[in-house]
Amino acid sequence: MTDIRNCPADVVMVAYTCGRCRLFSEHPAQVANLSAVLGRREQPGEVLIFGGHYMHCGQPMRKAGSELRRLSAPVSTEGTAEDTLDVYLSTRVLRCTCGFQMELPE
Repeated sequence: MTDIRNCPADVVMVAYTCGRCRLFSEHPAQVANLSAVLGRREQPGEVLIFGGHYMHCGQPMRKAGSELRRLSAPVSTEGTAEDTLDVYLSTRVLRCTCGFQMELPE
C-alpha cells in the first residue's frame, strides 16, 4: 500500500496477487474500503469483496446476465408432493475473465 501523488489523502495504491491463478493486480482504493477488507475476521475463499465490487484474479467481475431461480419446499411435512410452496429469486451472474462465475441475489 502506497500513497498516490495528486490524490486525496484517503486514496492509496493497493497491490495483491490472486491465490488461485497467481495474477498480480494493482489499483487505487479508498482507505475506508481497504480497512473494511483487511478488518474482516474471515476472508472469503476465491472472491475478494472490495468497495462493492466482487473481484477474482485481481479484476472486478463483470455482470454476465441474470437468472430467475425457483426454490420449492413442502408446505407441511404431512402434505402431498403437489402441496409445495414456490419462491422465485432473481439473481445476477458475475463472471471473471478466467471463466469463474457466481450468482448473487439481486
